Amino acid sequence: MQKLAKLAGISARTLRYYDEFGILKPDRKSSSGYRIYGRPEVDLLQQILFYRELGLSLENIKAIVTSHSFDGTKALRTHHGKLLAKREQLDLLISNVEKTLAEREGRISMSDTEKFEGFKQKMIDDNEQAYGKEARGKYGDEDVDRSNKQLKNMTEEQYTAVQKIEEEMFVSLAEGMKTGNPAGKPAQRAADLHRQWLAFYWGSYSPEAHAGVAQMYVDDERFTAYYDKRGAGLALFLRDAVLAYTGKSN
Repeated sequence: MQKLAKLAGISARTLRYYDEFGILKPDRKSSSGYRIYGRPEVDLLQQILFYRELGLSLENIKAIVTSHSFDGTKALRTHHGKLLAKREQLDLLISNVEKTLAEREGRISMSDTEKFEGFKQKMIDDNEQAYGKEARGKYGDEDVDRSNKQLKNMTEEQYTAVQKIEEEMFVSLAEGMKTGNPAGKPAQRAADLHRQWLAFYWGSYSPEAHAGVAQMYVDDERFTAYYDKRGAGLALFLRDAVLAYTGKSN
């Protein structure tokens, strides 16, 4: 066990925990109680560590690797693709930081477009870290990847426009809150502006997904905090306005 732990760069305590958790059992135990791991266990540990690097929880990893349909070779190809994408993102960020430093030191001039490219990538990375797991679990990798691509391809003018739409939405929401009617004209204008805002990031639209996102604003305290910092109860009011707008209200 100590040898495998050292080889993998983890602690023996972690291996013991993986055993107790039921995600990585040793091939056998010696007469003195030492855990002995064979080649299949070493390969499985590699998969577990790959998934951990990609940010998955142990519960999700266990569900994946213990599934009857789990294919180690296919999983490696998937890891490879995601790691290449991650490397591309990191290379872009590193390049952007290096250019920014060079500009501040007076060695080069950097266009606003170049600065904006790095900013978009940082937004994508930050969103992935904060909400990626939940979003991918709820909407699937394909939809999240498409949204990230939409943001990556967004021009500076489009980004300015989408910010303006969001601010107008908040103004309409505040007006609607004063009436207390989520089906009223100001609230419904806010819901429509919210639809436009989402479409910028999604590249598509469906009333079901719109209603689902609005519900998430109430269910997830991080989203609730984002909206309610503009006014207590704003997330709930937006949810009700969107449900009325999409015809999904109870």
